[in-house]
Amino acid sequence: MPFLSKQPKIIIAGGGIGGLVTALSLHAAGFSDIDIFEASSSLTTLGVGINVQPSAVLILRNLGLLQALEKTGVKTRELNFYNRHGDAILSEPRGLGAGYAVPQFSIHRGDLQMLLLSAVKERIGNDRIHLQHALSGFTQDDSHITAHFSQRRDGQPAEMAEVTADLLIAADGINSTARRILYPNEGPPRFSGRMLWRGCIEQEPYLTGASMVWAGHADQKFIAYPISNRSAERGRSLVNWIAELRVRSKDDEDLTPPKSDWTKAVDTSVFEKPFETWQCGGLRMKDLIDKTDKVYEFPMSDRDPVDRWSFGRLTLLGDAAHAMYPIGSNGASQAIIDAETLAKHLAAMDVPDALKAYEADRLPATAKIVMANRANGPDHVLQMAEERAPDGFKNIYDVIPKHELESIGAVYKKVAGFEKDSVNEKAARTEDVAAKLGLTSPVDWIS
Repeated sequence: MPFLSKQPKIIIAGGGIGGLVTALSLHAAGFSDIDIFEASSSLTTLGVGINVQPSAVLILRNLGLLQALEKTGVKTRELNFYNRHGDAILSEPRGLGAGYAVPQFSIHRGDLQMLLLSAVKERIGNDRIHLQHALSGFTQDDSHITAHFSQRRDGQPAEMAEVTADLLIAADGINSTARRILYPNEGPPRFSGRMLWRGCIEQEPYLTGASMVWAGHADQKFIAYPISNRSAERGRSLVNWIAELRVRSKDDEDLTPPKSDWTKAVDTSVFEKPFETWQCGGLRMKDLIDKTDKVYEFPMSDRDPVDRWSFGRLTLLGDAAHAMYPIGSNGASQAIIDAETLAKHLAAMDVPDALKAYEADRLPATAKIVMANRANGPDHVLQMAEERAPDGFKNIYDVIPKHELESIGAVYKKVAGFEKDSVNEKAARTEDVAAKLGLTSPVDWIS
């Protein structure tokens, strides 16, 4: 492990995927004085499915977590696009099937968070994780930064009301307190006009057992993919599904998200009827919806890119820095890339310069992804098929020429930073990193 002549004290606000991977990346870079402050009273397996692209899986592999990921998630084989009539638009191999040196994983967000948390406890220490500490503010001078914490439930001071450190990393989500302080006139997240309803259900496998299904168009979409290797080992498939509908006109100037509590189940009657006859890829969407015990609602929102993330000894990371629409299976992956990039720069230079270098690397790249996702990213193939053949088709190439269809995904991979050649070159160059650092998967995730 690299030797650091002076150990800076580092505070991470936020115990989500971004915050936890940041802690692990800093530890791998030789830092040890790291504390994570999380607003929630507990860290549990809440949430639904997500995808981790090969570019981010490679980072987790180099942190010694590949074996745990293989035990937990599904190695995605392909992504299949359909129109609303069930006509096949495109089938694209993913991960290992596309020639990447590492897989793409479909995984339950809560399982991934718990896996990362287990690794943090083993490597950094359980006493370094502080719950019920919501970031409420900060003050800083040239040499130090002091974070202020309160209890989220009642706003009273937290057990550790003030903590002074050399660096504060704000990984506190789309409603980041740090960002609100830095940009007081920004307001709430920017609502797309579309609502997402999400659920998970265990059933018989469909297609390859590791297939992603994307169906519909920009204003009505259905997505499904399996997320559990443990279910697969029992011959079953834990399917994560997402129903998406436009609920506010494109011409509505009000971009404020509707109030919604993603921890509370909602009645499926509010959205299921438009999907009543949909079926594709061996799935009947009504069956998935009707058989799911709990369904959760999420306004599909993002934020405009800003000019700066780093201010003195403070920087933003993950959704706090670049909240984006969940299009292109890319949100968590970008937070993981943030973490590696920040740790690399902090190991090479002093804090203010490192934060500026991190920002220079990551802000322009993620700003492009935010805007690409607003334009539907790789999902644009769905909208093209809808606009050109609203009544369906027999052969997609009669509707969209092959080169045009395939170029959409290729362009997005370049924008999002997971082009195969660049990922594979880095994979070969860093093949022994985890072994050299003595990093292994958490024991409780490989037993």
